[in-house]
Amino acid sequence: MTFKIAAVATAVCLATTAASAAAANDAGQDAPQATGAAPAAAASAPAPICTDRPTKANSACSVPAGDVQIETDVVNWTRLTQSGARTDTILYTNPTFKYGLGTHTDVEVNIAPYATVHTRADGVTTRLGGVGDLYVRLKQRLTSDASKTQVSLIPFVKAPTAKLGIGNKRWEGGIALPANIPVPGGFTLTFGPEIDLLADSDGSGRHANLVSLINISHPVGKKVTVYAEFWNSQNLDPAGTLRQYSADVAVTYLLTNTLQLDVGANFGLNRITPDAQAYVGISTRF
Repeated sequence: MTFKIAAVATAVCLATTAASAAAANDAGQDAPQATGAAPAAAASAPAPICTDRPTKANSACSVPAGDVQIETDVVNWTRLTQSGARTDTILYTNPTFKYGLGTHTDVEVNIAPYATVHTRADGVTTRLGGVGDLYVRLKQRLTSDASKTQVSLIPFVKAPTAKLGIGNKRWEGGIALPANIPVPGGFTLTFGPEIDLLADSDGSGRHANLVSLINISHPVGKKVTVYAEFWNSQNLDPAGTLRQYSADVAVTYLLTNTLQLDVGANFGLNRITPDAQAYVGISTRF
Protein backbone atom coordinates (compact mmCIF):
# COMPACT_ATOMS: atom_id res chain seq x y z
CA MET A 1 0.00 0.00 0.00
CA THR A 2 1.19 3.55 -0.76
CA PHE A 3 0.79 6.28 1.84
CA LYS A 4 0.93 9.87 0.58
CA ILE A 5 2.63 12.92 2.02
CA ALA A 6 2.10 16.33 0.39
CA ALA A 7 0.20 14.67 -2.46
CA VAL A 8 3.41 12.92 -3.55
CA ALA A 9 3.45 9.12 -3.63
CA THR A 10 5.69 8.72 -0.56
CA ALA A 11 5.50 4.98 -0.38
CA VAL A 12 5.66 3.10 2.93
CA CYS A 13 7.36 0.16 1.37
CA LEU A 14 5.79 -3.25 1.72
CA ALA A 15 6.97 -6.77 1.04
CA THR A 16 6.24 -10.37 0.23
CA THR A 17 6.67 -13.42 2.44
CA ALA A 18 9.67 -14.96 0.69
CA ALA A 19 12.15 -14.26 3.51
CA SER A 20 9.96 -15.96 6.09
CA ALA A 21 9.13 -18.94 3.92
CA ALA A 22 12.75 -19.45 2.85
CA ALA A 23 14.05 -19.26 6.43
CA ALA A 24 11.46 -21.78 7.62
CA ASN A 25 12.14 -24.20 4.76
CA ASP A 26 15.91 -24.03 5.14
CA ALA A 27 15.70 -24.58 8.90
CA GLY A 28 13.57 -27.64 8.38
CA GLN A 29 15.93 -29.11 5.79
CA ASP A 30 19.08 -28.55 7.85
CA ALA A 31 17.76 -29.76 11.23
CA PRO A 32 19.08 -33.21 12.25
CA GLN A 33 16.72 -36.04 13.11
CA ALA A 34 16.08 -36.19 16.87
CA THR A 35 13.75 -37.68 19.46
CA GLY A 36 12.35 -36.62 22.81
CA ALA A 37 12.12 -32.98 23.83
CA ALA A 38 13.97 -31.45 20.86
CA PRO A 39 11.15 -31.92 18.30
CA ALA A 40 8.64 -30.45 20.75
CA ALA A 41 10.85 -27.37 21.28
CA ALA A 42 11.27 -26.94 17.53
CA ALA A 43 7.54 -27.27 16.98
CA SER A 44 6.82 -24.54 19.52
CA ALA A 45 9.22 -22.03 17.90
CA PRO A 46 7.39 -18.99 16.48
CA ALA A 47 6.79 -18.88 12.74
CA PRO A 48 9.00 -16.38 10.87
CA ILE A 49 7.57 -12.88 10.70
CA CYS A 50 5.65 -12.00 7.53
CA THR A 51 5.46 -8.29 6.66
CA ASP A 52 4.14 -5.78 4.15
CA ARG A 53 7.64 -4.30 3.99
CA PRO A 54 9.92 -3.29 2.44
CA THR A 55 8.68 -2.66 -1.13
CA LYS A 56 5.36 -1.15 -2.26
CA ALA A 57 3.89 -4.63 -2.66
CA ASN A 58 1.56 -6.02 0.00
CA SER A 59 1.87 -9.55 1.27
CA ALA A 60 -1.17 -11.80 1.36
CA CYS A 61 -0.31 -13.10 4.84
CA SER A 62 -2.05 -11.86 7.99
CA VAL A 63 -0.80 -11.52 11.56
CA PRO A 64 -1.55 -14.62 13.69
CA ALA A 65 -4.65 -14.33 15.88
CA GLY A 66 -3.94 -12.49 19.11
CA ASP A 67 -0.46 -11.32 18.06
CA VAL A 68 0.69 -7.71 17.75
CA GLN A 69 3.06 -6.72 14.95
CA ILE A 70 4.83 -3.40 14.32
CA GLU A 71 6.36 -2.50 10.96
CA THR A 72 8.03 0.88 10.56
CA ASP A 73 10.47 3.04 8.72
CA VAL A 74 13.27 4.22 10.94
CA VAL A 75 13.70 7.04 8.44
CA ASN A 76 12.23 7.55 4.97
CA TRP A 77 13.42 10.23 2.51
CA THR A 78 11.84 11.18 -0.82
CA ARG A 79 12.91 13.78 -3.42
CA LEU A 80 10.74 15.20 -6.19
CA THR A 81 12.06 17.71 -8.73
CA GLN A 82 9.39 19.30 -10.89
CA SER A 83 9.02 22.60 -12.79
CA GLY A 84 12.17 24.01 -11.21
CA ALA A 85 11.09 23.19 -7.65
CA ARG A 86 12.78 20.58 -5.46
CA THR A 87 10.82 18.96 -2.65
CA ASP A 88 12.35 16.72 0.03
CA THR A 89 9.98 14.78 2.29
CA ILE A 90 11.30 13.01 5.39
CA LEU A 91 9.33 10.68 7.66
CA TYR A 92 10.83 10.30 11.13
CA THR A 93 9.54 6.78 11.75
CA ASN A 94 6.28 5.69 10.17
CA PRO A 95 4.83 2.82 12.20
CA THR A 96 2.08 0.43 11.17
CA PHE A 97 0.50 -1.37 14.12
CA LYS A 98 -1.20 -4.69 13.33
CA TYR A 99 -3.35 -6.98 15.43
CA GLY A 100 -4.45 -10.49 14.46
CA LEU A 101 -8.23 -10.75 14.75
CA GLY A 102 -8.51 -14.33 13.48
CA THR A 103 -6.74 -17.05 11.56
CA HIS A 104 -6.94 -15.11 8.29
CA THR A 105 -7.76 -11.56 9.41
CA ASP A 106 -5.91 -8.61 10.91
CA VAL A 107 -6.53 -4.90 11.44
CA GLU A 108 -3.81 -2.33 10.73
CA VAL A 109 -3.29 1.32 11.71
CA ASN A 110 -0.57 3.57 10.26
CA ILE A 111 0.47 7.13 11.02
CA ALA A 112 3.73 9.07 10.71
CA PRO A 113 4.18 10.87 14.05
CA TYR A 114 6.31 13.57 12.41
CA ALA A 115 7.05 14.45 8.79
CA THR A 116 8.83 17.39 7.20
CA VAL A 117 8.37 18.77 3.70
CA HIS A 118 11.11 21.11 2.42
CA THR A 119 10.49 22.86 -0.91
CA ARG A 120 13.01 25.07 -2.69
CA ALA A 121 11.88 27.11 -5.71
CA ASP A 122 13.31 30.32 -7.21
CA GLY A 123 15.83 30.58 -4.37
CA VAL A 124 13.14 30.48 -1.67
CA THR A 125 12.86 27.59 0.78
CA THR A 126 9.65 26.71 2.60
CA ARG A 127 9.31 24.12 5.36
CA LEU A 128 6.32 22.32 6.81
CA GLY A 129 6.35 19.87 9.70
CA GLY A 130 3.74 17.86 11.53
CA VAL A 131 1.91 14.59 11.93
CA GLY A 132 0.95 12.57 8.85
CA ASP A 133 -2.43 11.23 7.77
CA LEU A 134 -4.00 8.26 9.55
CA TYR A 135 -4.58 5.04 7.58
CA VAL A 136 -6.74 2.14 8.77
CA ARG A 137 -6.76 -1.18 6.89
CA LEU A 138 -8.42 -4.57 7.26
CA LYS A 139 -6.62 -7.53 5.70
CA GLN A 140 -8.67 -10.65 4.91
CA ARG A 141 -6.81 -13.63 3.49
CA LEU A 142 -8.96 -15.42 0.90
CA THR A 143 -6.93 -18.63 0.51
CA SER A 144 -6.27 -21.55 2.86
CA ASP A 145 -2.97 -22.23 4.62
CA ALA A 146 -2.42 -25.18 2.28
CA SER A 147 -2.73 -23.11 -0.90
CA LYS A 148 0.53 -22.44 -2.74
CA THR A 149 -0.81 -19.18 -4.16
CA GLN A 150 -1.93 -16.78 -1.44
CA VAL A 151 -4.45 -13.97 -2.06
CA SER A 152 -5.83 -11.29 0.26
CA LEU A 153 -8.35 -8.46 0.13
CA ILE A 154 -7.30 -5.19 1.80
CA PRO A 155 -9.83 -2.35 2.06
CA PHE A 156 -8.50 0.84 3.64
CA VAL A 157 -9.45 4.40 4.51
CA LYS A 158 -7.34 7.53 5.05
CA ALA A 159 -8.38 10.10 7.67
CA PRO A 160 -7.02 13.62 6.98
CA THR A 161 -5.05 14.17 10.20
CA ALA A 162 -2.13 15.96 8.46
CA LYS A 163 -2.06 19.71 7.88
CA LEU A 164 -2.47 21.02 4.34
CA GLY A 165 0.83 20.69 2.49
CA ILE A 166 1.72 17.47 4.28
CA GLY A 167 -1.66 15.98 3.37
CA ASN A 168 -4.59 17.23 1.30
CA LYS A 169 -7.21 17.46 4.12
CA ARG A 170 -9.52 15.02 2.32
CA TRP A 171 -10.94 11.62 3.28
CA GLU A 172 -9.79 8.97 0.79
CA GLY A 173 -9.70 5.19 0.55
CA GLY A 174 -9.31 2.16 -1.64
CA ILE A 175 -8.98 -1.58 -1.91
CA ALA A 176 -6.01 -3.80 -2.82
CA LEU A 177 -5.88 -7.45 -3.93
CA PRO A 178 -2.33 -8.82 -3.49
CA ALA A 179 -1.41 -12.28 -4.78
CA ASN A 180 1.82 -14.09 -3.82
CA ILE A 181 2.75 -16.87 -6.25
CA PRO A 182 5.72 -19.28 -5.85
CA VAL A 183 7.53 -19.91 -9.14
CA PRO A 184 10.39 -22.27 -10.10
CA GLY A 185 13.89 -21.50 -8.86
CA GLY A 186 12.81 -20.45 -5.37
CA PHE A 187 11.36 -17.12 -6.53
CA THR A 188 8.12 -15.55 -5.29
CA LEU A 189 6.10 -13.44 -7.71
CA THR A 190 3.68 -10.84 -6.34
CA PHE A 191 0.99 -8.96 -8.23
CA GLY A 192 -0.66 -5.99 -6.55
CA PRO A 193 -3.72 -4.51 -8.26
CA GLU A 194 -5.35 -1.68 -6.33
CA ILE A 195 -8.03 0.93 -6.91
CA ASP A 196 -8.24 4.11 -4.84
CA LEU A 197 -10.92 6.78 -4.54
CA LEU A 198 -9.08 10.11 -4.33
CA ALA A 199 -10.18 13.71 -4.00
CA ASP A 200 -10.09 15.84 -7.17
CA SER A 201 -7.27 18.39 -7.21
CA ASP A 202 -9.85 21.21 -7.35
CA GLY A 203 -11.79 19.77 -4.40
CA SER A 204 -15.01 19.37 -6.39
CA GLY A 205 -15.39 15.60 -6.26
CA ARG A 206 -13.58 12.27 -6.35
CA HIS A 207 -11.93 10.09 -8.98
CA ALA A 208 -10.23 6.72 -9.39
CA ASN A 209 -6.54 6.01 -9.04
CA LEU A 210 -5.43 2.69 -10.55
CA VAL A 211 -2.30 1.04 -9.14
CA SER A 212 -0.53 -2.06 -10.37
CA LEU A 213 2.83 -3.67 -9.68
CA ILE A 214 4.89 -6.76 -10.25
CA ASN A 215 7.39 -7.81 -7.60
CA ILE A 216 9.86 -10.69 -7.59
CA SER A 217 11.83 -11.86 -4.58
CA HIS A 218 14.38 -14.56 -3.82
CA PRO A 219 16.09 -15.75 -0.61
CA VAL A 220 19.87 -15.58 -0.33
CA GLY A 221 20.76 -18.09 2.34
CA LYS A 222 18.56 -18.49 5.40
CA LYS A 223 18.19 -14.87 6.54
CA VAL A 224 18.49 -12.54 3.54
CA THR A 225 15.89 -11.90 0.82
CA VAL A 226 16.29 -9.56 -2.16
CA TYR A 227 13.43 -7.84 -4.02
CA ALA A 228 12.95 -6.11 -7.37
CA GLU A 229 9.75 -4.39 -8.41
CA PHE A 230 8.08 -2.35 -11.14
CA TRP A 231 5.24 -0.09 -9.92
CA ASN A 232 2.84 2.22 -11.72
CA SER A 233 -0.07 4.48 -10.81
CA GLN A 234 -2.67 6.04 -13.11
CA ASN A 235 -4.32 8.97 -11.31
CA LEU A 236 -7.48 9.79 -13.29
CA ASP A 237 -7.98 13.32 -11.97
CA PRO A 238 -10.48 15.27 -14.15
CA ALA A 239 -7.90 18.08 -14.34
CA GLY A 240 -5.51 15.70 -16.11
CA THR A 241 -4.31 12.13 -15.75
CA LEU A 242 -1.08 11.74 -13.78
CA ARG A 243 0.96 8.65 -14.68
CA GLN A 244 3.72 7.53 -12.32
CA TYR A 245 6.25 4.72 -12.79
CA SER A 246 9.06 3.50 -10.55
CA ALA A 247 11.69 0.75 -10.34
CA ASP A 248 12.22 -0.44 -6.77
CA VAL A 249 14.81 -2.62 -5.00
CA ALA A 250 15.10 -3.81 -1.40
CA VAL A 251 16.79 -6.28 0.95
CA THR A 252 15.56 -7.83 4.21
CA TYR A 253 17.57 -9.51 6.97
CA LEU A 254 15.87 -11.82 9.45
CA LEU A 255 17.61 -11.33 12.83
CA THR A 256 15.23 -13.74 14.57
CA ASN A 257 11.90 -15.32 13.65
CA THR A 258 10.14 -12.26 15.09
CA LEU A 259 12.57 -9.45 14.20
CA GLN A 260 13.42 -8.24 10.67
CA LEU A 261 15.51 -5.36 9.29
CA ASP A 262 15.17 -3.88 5.80
CA VAL A 263 16.64 -1.28 3.48
CA GLY A 264 15.44 -0.18 0.07
CA ALA A 265 15.30 2.45 -2.66
CA ASN A 266 12.78 3.48 -5.32
CA PHE A 267 13.68 5.30 -8.55
CA GLY A 268 11.23 7.36 -10.58
CA LEU A 269 11.00 6.57 -14.28
CA ASN A 270 9.30 9.76 -15.44
CA ARG A 271 9.07 13.41 -14.40
CA ILE A 272 5.83 13.05 -12.47
CA THR A 273 7.22 10.33 -10.18
CA PRO A 274 9.52 11.22 -7.26
CA ASP A 275 13.15 11.10 -8.45
CA ALA A 276 14.31 8.87 -5.61
CA GLN A 277 13.25 7.44 -2.30
CA ALA A 278 15.44 5.69 0.29
CA TYR A 279 14.50 4.11 3.59
CA VAL A 280 15.59 1.86 6.45
CA GLY A 281 13.05 -0.12 8.42
CA ILE A 282 12.42 -2.65 11.17
CA SER A 283 9.56 -5.06 11.93
CA THR A 284 8.78 -7.14 15.00
CA ARG A 285 5.98 -9.38 16.30
CA PHE A 286 5.04 -10.26 19.85
